[in-house]
Amino acid sequence: MQLRSTILEEAALNENPQDLMRAYARISWRDLVALTKPRIIALLLLTTLVPMFLAGPQAPSGWLILWVMLGGFLAAGGANALNQYLDRDIDHVMVRTRQRPLPSNRMQPKDVLIFSLLLCVASFVVLWLGANLLTALLSTAGIVYYVWIYTRLLKRTSTQNIVIGGAAGAIPPLVGWAAVANEVSLLPIFMFLIIFYWTPPHFWALALMRQKEYRAAGVPMLPVVAGEKETYRQIVLYSILLLLICTMPVFLGLLGPVYLLGSLALNWVFVWQALDILRSPTNANIWRLYKFSLLYLALLFLAMGIDGLFYSIPDTAVNLSLRLPFRSPIQQ
Repeated sequence: MQLRSTILEEAALNENPQDLMRAYARISWRDLVALTKPRIIALLLLTTLVPMFLAGPQAPSGWLILWVMLGGFLAAGGANALNQYLDRDIDHVMVRTRQRPLPSNRMQPKDVLIFSLLLCVASFVVLWLGANLLTALLSTAGIVYYVWIYTRLLKRTSTQNIVIGGAAGAIPPLVGWAAVANEVSLLPIFMFLIIFYWTPPHFWALALMRQKEYRAAGVPMLPVVAGEKETYRQIVLYSILLLLICTMPVFLGLLGPVYLLGSLALNWVFVWQALDILRSPTNANIWRLYKFSLLYLALLFLAMGIDGLFYSIPDTAVNLSLRLPFRSPIQQ
């Protein structure tokens, strides 16, 4: 990392445009990809993809999947890059963020801002033209919520930053469903709620492991302000709430027995590991829950997808439909 930075600095000091262009050609694409946080996006795209297969009577076309995945990547990447632009003053404090392009001085703030805004605009255009206006608006709402509500307003001011701000990461199921159905119904709303209640225990486990860094950066994560014991209790509480939310779609007839079995198994492990932290709060137990929570969400949505192969929502099931109050000038 330091070598790459040195190459750019030397090229700039020597005022040699050709050397500078060659240096950028060698490393800039890696930094641009790093700004988007592709490993995080992979899970978001999975929670976008599965609802697409459940939203209609038949599987979505390959082209629709392609455009929605591309638009989703651009939206999440743009939001992540904007997050790093706004957090550039504290990222150098934390070990896990100090090697990002901005705190390591491999990119300039204005370049990151331009790049992130271009991604956000491109995502809106791709999702509108490739799917529909509702999909593009929902994705943009997720960007605004993540950047403005979470990063700008809550992250540095409230212990509820992750609880309230977690709604941004719960938008992808709504996006995937709307791309196919051009509406939002009750099942994707439950998917939204599942991710919403999954986010606090997932992130608090990470915050417990990184609380010294958050304290140094002045970020009031729950372990920093309320203490570790209260965080353990909150993790257990949200794990139980998550279990209840996960089972509700089955009782409403929105999901079937395959999902129910998978959900009960996954949530049993989740609650058990949360209780293990309360009983024996070791770093190993905390890290185990954090890693499992990632696998948990992926497997839970895969269980929904598999369930959809065998189960159809009956006409008698409780449902609702939310659509735009106007017709888009561009229709698929």
